[in-house]
Parts: sequence; C-alpha cells; structure tokens
Amino acid sequence: MLRAAAAVERQGIPSVSVISSGFLKQAAVIAKGLGLPDMAIAEFPGVPMTQSQAVLREQVVTLLLPRIIAGLSKPIQAKVVLEDSEPAPRDIVFRGGLDDVLEYFHEHNWSDGLPVVPPTVARVEQFLRFTDRPPNEVIGVCPPANREASVWNVAVNGVLAGCRPEYMPILLAITEVICDEKFKVEDAGSTPGWEPLIILSGPIVKQLHFNSAQGVMRMGRQANTSVGRFLRLMVRNIAGFTHAPEGADKGTIGQSFLVALAENEEAVADLGWQPFSVDQGFRAGENVVTVQSVVAISAPTYSQSERAEEHAALLADVIGQRACGYWAAVGMCYANWHPLIVLSPSIAKVFSDSGWSKNDIRQYFYEHVKIKASTAERYAYGAGLTGFRIIQSVKQGLLSAAYHESDDPDRLVPVFQRAEWIGIVVAGDPARNQSKGYVCNHVQGIPTSRSIRLPADWDQRLGVSGS
Repeated sequence: MLRAAAAVERQGIPSVSVISSGFLKQAAVIAKGLGLPDMAIAEFPGVPMTQSQAVLREQVVTLLLPRIIAGLSKPIQAKVVLEDSEPAPRDIVFRGGLDDVLEYFHEHNWSDGLPVVPPTVARVEQFLRFTDRPPNEVIGVCPPANREASVWNVAVNGVLAGCRPEYMPILLAITEVICDEKFKVEDAGSTPGWEPLIILSGPIVKQLHFNSAQGVMRMGRQANTSVGRFLRLMVRNIAGFTHAPEGADKGTIGQSFLVALAENEEAVADLGWQPFSVDQGFRAGENVVTVQSVVAISAPTYSQSERAEEHAALLADVIGQRACGYWAAVGMCYANWHPLIVLSPSIAKVFSDSGWSKNDIRQYFYEHVKIKASTAERYAYGAGLTGFRIIQSVKQGLLSAAYHESDDPDRLVPVFQRAEWIGIVVAGDPARNQSKGYVCNHVQGIPTSRSIRLPADWDQRLGVSGS
C-alpha cells in the first residue's frame, strides 16, 4: 500500500495509507526506505478481521475518517535523502573479546539470536578469494530497507552465518535471486510468515559436501545449514526484516529458517529423469540455485506399492488436498502459485519404473486434486482477500475456464492452477518410502533461479582451500 501511495505522491497527488495498529512499525520502515519517512498514515485501531460490523462502522466514522481527512490536508512530501549512518565496508565497528562482540551484534539486531562468527576483515577477505567479482560491486537493492547488497556484505553475512569461504559463489547467486524484482523480497515480512527455501542443483552439491540424502532438511551438515542461515541473515540485515525494536517483519507466527535443499542428481540420473534445474530452464550438469517461498510444510507422507497410481493417489490426498488445499485459495486470488514436492529416491523409482515422468505426476495432481469453489472463496475471505470471486478471476483471464464449468457454488475446481507450476525434487533417505510437500506463498517468493558463476581457476582455488 505504501509503495503505491509513494508512486501517487510523486505524481503530485496527495495520498493517505490506511494502516492497522499492528503494522505501524512496518510502515515506518517501508516509508523510510522509500525516502518518504513522513507519509500520511491513518491508523485503524485493532484487528479489523476480528471486529463486529457495528464496531467496524463506529471505528471508521469516529476515528478513521477524521484521520484520512487530516492526512489529505497535509502538503505532499518531497523525497528526503536520508543521511547514511551505517558503517563503510572496512570500518571496524567494535573491538573486544568474543563475548563482547556477540553481545554488540545482538544489541544491534545484526544476528538471528544465535552466536555468530565475528566478520573480521581477514575472514571476509578469505571469502573474496573465491570470486572474481570486485568487493564493491553492487548486486542489487533489497527493499523495504533499500540497502545495497554488495559482494562485500554478502561475504560479511556469509562469515556471520558460519559458512566456509568456498561457498561464496553460491551466496552470490542466492543474493542475485533475492534482488530480482520478480522474487518480491519486499514481501518477506508479510503476516503468513513465509521462509525462503534454497534448492541447489549441479556438481557443486557433491563438490562442497552438501547433504542430499538422509536428513536432507535437518540442521547439522555445515553446508546445508550455514547457507540456509546466510539467506535468513541477508533478509534481516540487508532487506531489514527484523522484529524489534522497529523491524519490518510482521510474520504472525512464522517458522524457523530452512536449511538448503540439495538435489540428489545421481538418483535423478538413475531414474532417467532430468534434474530440477532443467525444469527451471538450465542445462543438465549446470550449477544452479533456486529460491522460493515456503509458507507451510506437509506431514511426512508414507506411501507403499509397486504401482505408481497408488503412490500418486496418496500423495495427492495428503500433500495436494490436505497441505495445499487450504492455501490454494490465496494462489487462485493472485493467479500464481508454485508448490514443491520432494520425493525420496525410492518413491521416485516406483514412478520411473512404472513409466511415469515428472510431468505425469504433475498432471495427475492437476486433474485429481479439487476443492469446492465456495470453500476456496471462504478461505480467501478469512485471509483478508474479501473481494475475491472465482468467476471474476475467470472473466479477467487470471484463471482458466476449468474454474467456472457451472454456476454451482459447490462445484469442484482445481487446487493447482497449472500442472507445470508444480516443482518436483528428488532428495532424502533412499531407504525410506517418504515424500513431503512445501507450499509456496503465491506471487511472493515465486521460484527464481540463477546459474552459479565460478571463478576461472575454481578447481585450483578449491584445492588450495583443502576442500
């Protein structure tokens, strides 16, 4: 809302943004990042979705309308160039013992609550040895704080997270993703509390000792864990998504950071399938990083049979209907939604042995997972999308004709809007019959990929490092 208001104000048109009480601190961070710290805001007290019609009406008449009028009466604010009080790349911000350094970082909200590795200049320079890119290169700008993400501060946050220096090319590719406008990192603090998930493909998985097998999403393997933590620190320290004292993170309950998911490409090759990176438009064998949002995770899903159809039916029920069904309404509203299915190698093998491709699995989900139209609209209303109507989205071309085959409010409509939007990754314990689903948060954090750029003498640098 504030970003739209800022665009209007820059055209010489006064605006007022209606913000409920719980979002005022987030609004202040966004306005400051936009260079308009004094934008007109009309506070709506309380939580609108839990108030009665009578209370809402009274609040609007007695409190909100006067605030809107007062805001529109203010002169239009010119963009303010704020003084940059943040340290330069090589500034020493603190000197002291380890305990003192950790306390200093906690006090300044530069950590995630866990102990960090102090980013000394010497440690940062070790990371810079694993890229040919200059330290002052700006990769992009991360809203809402609108700080520049540079090669230098990528290395700083890599050190903080406990990464090894040789992970640097991966960290740079991840940063390129979150700086991509289509990823919408500016919405990483929205109330659903979604977390960014890294999916790593290519020879670099084995080369840098990422786990792609048993316990693939467990913390414990340095590569998977520290790289996942790095992304969370970048979202905090560069984009500005902290909780207190004036943070922009409004995740209502949220979840913990996700370790990097490494694809088991050896298992994929044995199946005769192409890796996830090829699904994203890259060549097989290319080192690729993909980042997408995860707002919910399914139960561990166990299926048993030598027949693909029986596995597909169970996965469609648990991952499709139960895990994805509720949030599908939000995906329909934004007409953009990319759930992810992780298959253990043993389950993927049953599909492959039965002659199924990944596209066959996707198509099965699209055709067999349905929800009542009235139920989807009710779910959307509860999430605050009170104006969403499926028929209107069909008329606007946002949803296909499959969503309006009749006017029956209880007609069944597809949970998955497009079969090709369903991601499939093979990973996990090959000795167990388990799968898992990861629910994406519509247009926020859609799967976005980058090729990992290695320095020309990568093998030589890696050999010197001892990896």
